[in-house]
Amino acid sequence: MAATLTLKELLEARGEILSLELLTPELNLDRECRDPDLSSPGLALAGFVARFPEGRMQVLGETEMTYLATLEPEELESCLRTLFRQDFPALFITKGQEVPLVVLQSAREANVPVFRSYLTTKAFFSRIKTYLEVALAPSTTVHGSLADVYGVGLLFIGKSGIGKSECVLDLVERGHRLVADDLVLTSRRGHDVLIGRGHDLQRHRMEIRGIGIIDVRALFGIRATRQQKRIEVVVQLEEWDDAQSYDRTGLDREEAEILGVRLPKVTIPLNPGKNITVISEVVAMNHLLRYSGVDSAAEFDREIRGAMLPLEEYLEEDYE
Repeated sequence: MAATLTLKELLEARGEILSLELLTPELNLDRECRDPDLSSPGLALAGFVARFPEGRMQVLGETEMTYLATLEPEELESCLRTLFRQDFPALFITKGQEVPLVVLQSAREANVPVFRSYLTTKAFFSRIKTYLEVALAPSTTVHGSLADVYGVGLLFIGKSGIGKSECVLDLVERGHRLVADDLVLTSRRGHDVLIGRGHDLQRHRMEIRGIGIIDVRALFGIRATRQQKRIEVVVQLEEWDDAQSYDRTGLDREEAEILGVRLPKVTIPLNPGKNITVISEVVAMNHLLRYSGVDSAAEFDREIRGAMLPLEEYLEEDYE
């Protein structure tokens, strides 16, 4: 789901941090921002708009304002008309620079709010981009439980009542950390990083069937929970099915896709007596091993093939 952010929300959330002053208070601030990137108009001020990034908020730094100050009145008006004919939600002017009235008038005619920041251009870009990348990150909700196991984010999924919460609770009792239970709010950062967290109202609470709602932080201490965690492995819990064939070597890799990001997936069939907690710890440790370049299943496969090679050569030379 693509996130949106209005200029009013941006001003309320980061107005003080960005040292913003609204220069066009009469304009509507309900315009939406959808692009986490910002741009400086650059060649658009010289009339070249073929590559103008539509929908992206624009920033005028000292260089751009100095250039505008060199233009004759007629050239300046023509330049501003060309700029404000483009599609962008807002204009920011950094370093607390004086803003010519003609700029504000052109912005009002185009219904584009203008803000002035007293930060340097570099500091302004750094602070606002950090916020926008989080606020406008693609997001979704996943029915499951998320735990930090040995520093690896394990997302447990499966049908309702399969035992996801109980598994995570057992992991917490063994010293690991709860991130979210039942509802995992998931957002994508960049191209391939998924961050999961719990709902603000839920936080460190879990629902255990037969007991009800429990407070994990109160029971196990503040170290038993964390606010968010990168999702790295999806663990599918399902009931054992004798008719189904399960991976026994680790060579047949499964994947799950969330928000366009593909993650390794492990399917664990459940039957009486299986220690799902220890298996979950092994899943996390095995992921760390693979990340460091050690693939146990692949190494074992190579050793088996290497041991079979003399037999294959012998059979190839058997002419009887």
